[in-house]
Amino acid sequence: MLTTHFVNGAPNWIDVGTADIEGAASFYGGLFGWEFRSAGPDAGGYGFFELAGRTVAGGMRTTPEQGPPAWTVYFQSPDADATAKATRQARGSVLMPPAEVSEQGRAAILADQAGVPFGIWEPARRKGVEAAGEAGSLCWVELYTPDIARTAAFYHSALGWETSAVTFPGGVYTSVTPAGAGDEGMFGGLVPLADDPVEARSGHPYWLPYIGVEDPDAVVDRAVELGGSVRMPATSLAGVGRLARLEDPYGARFAVLKGDPRQT
Repeated sequence: MLTTHFVNGAPNWIDVGTADIEGAASFYGGLFGWEFRSAGPDAGGYGFFELAGRTVAGGMRTTPEQGPPAWTVYFQSPDADATAKATRQARGSVLMPPAEVSEQGRAAILADQAGVPFGIWEPARRKGVEAAGEAGSLCWVELYTPDIARTAAFYHSALGWETSAVTFPGGVYTSVTPAGAGDEGMFGGLVPLADDPVEARSGHPYWLPYIGVEDPDAVVDRAVELGGSVRMPATSLAGVGRLARLEDPYGARFAVLKGDPRQT
């Protein structure tokens, strides 16, 4: 599971780009108890989702030209410029070059070799989210990708990740850890897009953030009441926990989980 003891290569931020930030704030507030706070008049409409006074995510309104509504996962980088360069060398691309963010740190939006966007955050004053690995906060991330081997090689080159095969009763899972972190640093996994019956229908690879919850079934019901949709109903997986995949009213995909994907 994730913690706020961030290390290089691990997720340290998420944010949602949406066609209606007020509507999204209402949806996630009703679902997780998050409160949305504007980052100020100079932030271009960007703001922070908070839970019990701790920042758990960011969000802003985006236009169709910027792409469909989606969650972006950011990973810690000690040097945003070096990571952007390594991304290009690994046959990825730089969608938004590294830039200062109000003395809080430096951010960039990159894309992997399959064109999947992801962010990097080089911390300064703001280290990252202030809650992780607990109910109402980011607890896991997954990348649905067409080619596990190429993807693993890309992220190893760009972010130093290490991968390993984890055997569950349902099969083998490719887990991801920061360089040298060992099993305790495991934060996510790589999933073959074509092998997943839910994601194969989507037709494109993407990053999926998981939010920890105490009762996935109740969250699924509440998401529907709030105008969201269910992509995979609450399901129990041996050695994992109970999870569901959802979509907010504007099309941004996310998942909820009670359990720990490292359990065996």
